[in-house]
Formats: sequence, structure tokens, C-alpha cells
Amino acid sequence: MSPEGEAGLAGPGPTTRDRILGCWLGKAVGGTLGQTFEGLEGPLSADFYYPVPEGMVPNDDLDLQVLYAIVLSDMAEPRVDSQVLAQAWQDHVSFPWNEYGVGQRNFAEGIRPPFTGSFDNWFTHGEGAAIRSELWACLAHGDPDLASAYAEADACFDHAGDGVFAAQFLARLQTLAFTESDPDVLLDRALAGIPVDSDVHSAVQATRGWVAEGLDWREVRARIMARYGNSDFTDVRPNTAFVVLGWLAGQDFAERICITNNCGQDCDSSTASIGALLGILDPGGIPEPWLQPIGRELILNPEVTGINPPATIDDLTDLVIELGDRLGGRSPAPNDELFDSAAYSIPVEIAWYNTGFGKWDVRDHTELPPVGASLPVGLNWTAASLPGTWTTWARQAFEDRILFVRYRVDTRGRRSLRLMVNATEHFRVWWDGGFLHAAQGTQFMFPAPHMPPVGQYVDLQVAEDEHELIVAIKVPPETRDTAEWVTAIVERPGFMWIPNVFRPAARTSPQETQRKDNDVP
Repeated sequence: MSPEGEAGLAGPGPTTRDRILGCWLGKAVGGTLGQTFEGLEGPLSADFYYPVPEGMVPNDDLDLQVLYAIVLSDMAEPRVDSQVLAQAWQDHVSFPWNEYGVGQRNFAEGIRPPFTGSFDNWFTHGEGAAIRSELWACLAHGDPDLASAYAEADACFDHAGDGVFAAQFLARLQTLAFTESDPDVLLDRALAGIPVDSDVHSAVQATRGWVAEGLDWREVRARIMARYGNSDFTDVRPNTAFVVLGWLAGQDFAERICITNNCGQDCDSSTASIGALLGILDPGGIPEPWLQPIGRELILNPEVTGINPPATIDDLTDLVIELGDRLGGRSPAPNDELFDSAAYSIPVEIAWYNTGFGKWDVRDHTELPPVGASLPVGLNWTAASLPGTWTTWARQAFEDRILFVRYRVDTRGRRSLRLMVNATEHFRVWWDGGFLHAAQGTQFMFPAPHMPPVGQYVDLQVAEDEHELIVAIKVPPETRDTAEWVTAIVERPGFMWIPNVFRPAARTSPQETQRKDNDVP
């Protein structure tokens, strides 16, 4: 290859600017390729964009990093700070998706990082922070410990555990790629910064071993899914492994991003991650046919508001370089927040019930009241509390065959709602005393109110704020130790969680009042 390379980058070898620009270009290529196939199980067979775009496709993977760069750059003395990044979400982002929505809800309720990510969050292991790793790699290029610290300060807003470790691993891997190219050295040094007993560590090491055995990438993908896959297609454990798989199993840029993409799952994210890594390693190795359709114009999603983003990827590159110089290698601000999770428990009332001595007029084949049934007479309600919207209840703790839970609801001015109950067990729902909904339990847990499992939600219009929600949950079968459910009430059409909707006594923060006033009716 000529010194300029296929991407047209001049010079005897890639400069730091070349690599940062290559990072963003590779990110945009991979994200654009993967968006068509996002959420598909795989293996897939794509070998190019489908459809071929006429410009960059907006992607939250890049949007949030642009936002962070602008917010930090606007500070008189920029410093990576969890609280500053969290406030950026509150001020500028309306993404309801998965852990994003939970982090924003928790922050609006007065919780601060790192607990916005760890509290009441089914999606702690999602891809949402791993896909924000490149900014930290570029700001700390060549310094894996600093990049890891930056990634942790960011990831704790909406993640915990492996969701944070994956972000740290990728930030270390990408920042080391500025100065090192040997895959084994890069992987060893990147893994050295995350817990050896984490699933991300295990998934990366297992993938390395399977590729080293000479297995076809499809067989490696199958093994990854068998060991780490679950109902959440955004889970970082298989998706991080797919990044490594594409890199190690492919021979050039196109083959590598296509392997990662064709593993399926959250492939707009994983393919964007592998594209960014390859762009850092070899900025001139991105073939022109992949670059030409996306152009250089920077396009953001409309849910990111109140900022003036750079016009092009080249301008973003210059912004990041300048910000890195201003940061001067400073470590993130210490996080000394305290948190009492009990203060955020949800007050409920519970009652126990059994239809075992009734006939078909009081039960159906699930043992629960039939569709359209009135509430059973004589329920003996007892005051209790749930740890949050996400509840697990041990089978042995069921005092009878059916658990009734009564929530008090305050919609806080919202009139167009979505109620989601995503549960492993059969359930029934009553709203303001009348039967509302019935669903069979599912082992497919994906409690994202913007795209919940079919049959596990109801859309409502209400005239008042105060309501009563009653959910009846059947005891799990003997083959399962716990019942699990997530109950959410979100606004429509944006599907943002309504803060404190199940805590009527909680005060509404000024920020939440402002967001409510700006809602679309």
C-alpha cells in the first residue's frame, strides 16, 4: 500500500490526527453497516451496506461522544467528571432506550452516578457505554489506565459490572492501538485493566482460544452465544466477543467488519466498535468504497438537542485533539457520592390468593382470574415495599399460589402513557379497579418500554394523575426458583420513564418539571 493509503491520508506514517480521524470514520462505517441488521440473531451474510446510504446514518454510538466532547470543551477548565456527564444527559438527551432511559430516570429522581447505573437497572450489562469508549481512547491516546478511568466515569451513569468493564476494555484496547499493533500484546494489556473473573474477560479469552484453534467464525459465534447469549441482544458479553472475533478471524477491513456484523445481535454497535479499532490501527486501510457512501458530514439523531455539533467528522477530530490538549492528562474527578437505596424503594400493598378450590368462573388454565374478571373479593392487603421497578421474588417466598401487588401511581401531568409489565410468570392487570390486561409469562425478558415483548404492555390515555395499578403474579413452576418482573409507566410518544411514577409522595425535581413542561402532549 502507498504511504497515502486507500483513505487518502498523507505522510510517511499515520499521525495521531490520522488515527483519530480513522477512528471516527471506521466508527461511522461500521455503525452505518450494522444498523440494517441490528437485533437479528445471526449468522448473517452481508458483504456491504444494505441499502447503500447517501450520507452518514445517525447513530447514538457517535452522538453521545459528540455531546460529551462539546460539553467538556465548553468548560473553562475541562475535566472528565461523572456528574458533568450525567448533567449532559439531563440537559441534552431524550433517548429512552434500555439503560439510557433508566439512567436518565434515576438522575431525574435525584440519584447520582455511579448509582444511576447500578440501581434498579435490568440493563446494567448493555452495550450503551462500550459504544462510547472511543472518545476516551482518543483523549488519552497511548495511556490505557487514563482511558479506562475516563470510560468508568462515563459508564457508571447507566451501567454496572460487565457493562462498565466492557467499556474499560475497549477504551484500553483502542488507546493502545495508537502505539501498538500486535493483537496478542493489545489484548493482554487491555484485559489487564478489568477483573479477571468478569464475564467480559472470560468471553474475550475464550474467543481468542477458539480462533487460535482454527475454528470457522460461525462455529466460534455459536460457542459464544451458547455460553454468553441471552434474551438481551444488546448484552456486552457476546457483543464484545464478536468485536474480537471479527478482528482476529478476518484478513482485512472489509472482512473483519463483515464478520462482526454477521454475528448479529447488537451489530450496529459491535460493528461500529470494530470499525473504530481498525481505523485507529490502520487509518489508510479503510477502502474508499466503504467511505464514499457515508461522506464526511456529521449527522446526529434529533433526540440530542441544545448543542451545535461540528459540521464534519474532520471538525470533530480537531475538536477532540484540542480537548485532549486542554485536559492535559488529568484524571477524572473522584466520585464520593453516597446512596441509600432504601430511600428509593416503592411502597406497595400485597395480598395472597388461591383459586385451587374454584371453578372456571374464577380461574383459567393459568390459575389466574380469567380475562375480563373483576378483582377477587376479600383480598387481605398488607403494606410492603419493593426495591424498585425491577423485582425478583423467590418461589419459596410465595405464601400462596398468586401474589397480588397494588401500586399507587402518579403520572405527574402525563396523559398519554405506556404501561409495561415484563414478567417471567403469567400475570393479570387491573387499572383503577377495572380489568385491563392479561398475559402469559415469558422467559423472554427485555424490559425496554419503547420495545417491550409482545403482549407485555398496554397504551393508555388518562385524564388525571392519580391511579391504582394492581398486578397479579402466579407462583413460578417447580422448575424455576424465582419470579421476575419489571413494571414501568412511561410517557408517549417519547417513551421516557416518568420519574417517581410509583412514589406519589416523592417531590418532583426542577429539572423534571422542566422536562415535563416540554413534553409533547
